Amino acid sequence: MAQPWQTIDQADTADGVLELRKRGERDFLILINNRVLMNSSANRSELALGELACREVAARPRPRVLIGGLGMGLTLRASLDSLPATARVVVAEINTAVITWCRGPLAELSRKAADDPRVFVVNDDVAAVIAKAAEAGGERYDAIVIDLYEGPHAGTHASNDPFYGSHALKKTAAALSSGGIFGVWGEAADAAFEKRLRAAGFTVTAKRPGRGGLRHVVYLAKIQTARP
Repeated sequence: MAQPWQTIDQADTADGVLELRKRGERDFLILINNRVLMNSSANRSELALGELACREVAARPRPRVLIGGLGMGLTLRASLDSLPATARVVVAEINTAVITWCRGPLAELSRKAADDPRVFVVNDDVAAVIAKAAEAGGERYDAIVIDLYEGPHAGTHASNDPFYGSHALKKTAAALSSGGIFGVWGEAADAAFEKRLRAAGFTVTAKRPGRGGLRHVVYLAKIQTARP
């Protein structure tokens, strides 16, 4: 008989109750209002996102990467495994509970990715971190990776969505170095999002990692010309 899920911690957020549940030794769920956001045993697209995006910039002398959303730390781990020792990885996570979990009960799942010496975790909205980097004099990133629980979809506001709208994409383009990579996780392909990416100056590739089962989308968008 399968073991029952146990809630081991929870936190109130602006979007509802965020929970961490555990079953056995290595099975974890993160939920919000009883909706599953992350499952430790179903993560191939998240791993592919970190690996594919960071592999594109790994040959640079000191690649600088921004990851939006810490989750269970698995995208971060895949990113670190694809980057050199000289890399600098900033992780923006808006929920302090998630940061605590990744340094506590979830730490071994990601091989303590949040405590890697290349990593700096900030308790902030990734949209705000990108906007700051996009300002005149802001320090650009070689790769920006967005791994949030909701990716771009048909209901995304075309102009004003803080991550996937046209205004946000222009800021992301300005926050990247020349040839920089913008990696995005999505549940399904969204042609309108791809069109907005191209309008913001990106070339776009969409991949569906793995074979069989539920296959999410990984967008890899490259900006050719950075801001002056």
